[in-house]
Amino acid sequence: MNKPDTSLDFNRIKTYSIKNRKSLVSKNDFASPWKKGGQLPDFLNCLPSILAGNDIRAVIQAIALAAQNKRQVCFAMGGHVIKTGMNPLIIDLMEKNVLTMISMNGSGIIHDLEVAYTGRTSEDVAAGIGNGSFGMAKETSDLLNQAIEMADKKSMGLGQAVGEMILAENLPYKHLSLNAAGARLNIPVTVHVAIGTDIIHMHPNFNAGACGNASHRDFKRFATQISALEKGVFINAGSAVIMPEVFLKAVTLVRNIGRGLDAFTTVNLDFIRHYRPMANVVNRPTLGKGKGYAIVGHHEILIPLIAAGVIESLS
Repeated sequence: MNKPDTSLDFNRIKTYSIKNRKSLVSKNDFASPWKKGGQLPDFLNCLPSILAGNDIRAVIQAIALAAQNKRQVCFAMGGHVIKTGMNPLIIDLMEKNVLTMISMNGSGIIHDLEVAYTGRTSEDVAAGIGNGSFGMAKETSDLLNQAIEMADKKSMGLGQAVGEMILAENLPYKHLSLNAAGARLNIPVTVHVAIGTDIIHMHPNFNAGACGNASHRDFKRFATQISALEKGVFINAGSAVIMPEVFLKAVTLVRNIGRGLDAFTTVNLDFIRHYRPMANVVNRPTLGKGKGYAIVGHHEILIPLIAAGVIESLS
């Protein structure tokens, strides 16, 4: 067995001048100290021109540009976005004609309805799972299944039905509902349900067929909006599986029927990087002329910051 060579001559190492080396970080990219009395644009300019510092400015610019040019700015989300108190900011962007479609998984209508009905949501799952009371709130199930039945009778999408039900019932906090805002402003709100994942699916009055049909109508409406995404922006906030999968299917459907869909921006916002959002939102759909961004952080910080940046850019 050959013994390892232990006689390397370190004096033979070749070096070069750092002045001739390409470096990925320059002092010109560094952050700037905050000056008291500054405003939001000053803060954004103070961020380093490195990694997410560049990305968040690019995302704000892309959204503002799309809004100014009346392009699609679609906001897809998981239920956690509602549970972090973002509804007023999202509704404000809807009212300012920035967001052109809201999309959510099945949990979204649950939290949105509960906020509209009681001003509160998000039960203590750990406390309820032991005795079987988790998910058994009567009013949540009754009202949403009322909307599902209405969607079935009127051949409506699920998001529109929930929104119109909240307005018709004049729920006390309807002004905080994304679905009600969509119905009031005539902005599509689509709901994409996976049967068995939501608490209302456990209740005896749940009509799975009607729910599935309403959700499928929402998928068709979603795909129609995505067909006009060219030079627009698609944002996925906090949905690790459902919305990334729905988005990818809509993109391939649109391209399959020959609609041009190449140059658009996608954004994924979440406090951890998941496989599907990175693959199905940030990377795969934007291959070619598109651009995808992933910014890691809490919804309750990132969404207000981006929303404020967009509003300042528009003004």
